Amino acid sequence: MSAIVRLNKWANAHTNIGFDTLRVLLGAFLIYKGIHFMTHTEMLIDVLNPVDTFGWTMIIVHYISMTHLFGGLLIIIGLLTRASIFFQLPILVSAVLLNFVGEMIVINLLQASAALLVSVFFLIYGSGKHSVDYTLKIGM
Repeated sequence: MSAIVRLNKWANAHTNIGFDTLRVLLGAFLIYKGIHFMTHTEMLIDVLNPVDTFGWTMIIVHYISMTHLFGGLLIIIGLLTRASIFFQLPILVSAVLLNFVGEMIVINLLQASAALLVSVFFLIYGSGKHSVDYTLKIGM
């Protein structure tokens, strides 16, 4: 636990607007993908066909859409950023792996890989100084 506290202190001392902009862009990208998956449910079902999970497909589709929407919003404002990213990780890892199981679409692989790398960065780094988390921590 002390390692996380040290990382938080280091991150808050070395934060800049670029990292916060990257966090906001990650959240906006996740919201965009959540809306895209909600409006193109058939496409997402087709993507999940190679790993059909005994009727769990619709539950997975709704989990992906809602997690991207609400998690992206929380990441944008910087509230519970690590928890939001923690719920995004299984989706992003699966998105990368599905490109190797099903049809390889390079742009999807690049998007999923970039989102995964940025998410892991913010899982370690935290939400930064320009966030609701930081404001609530200072106010306490």
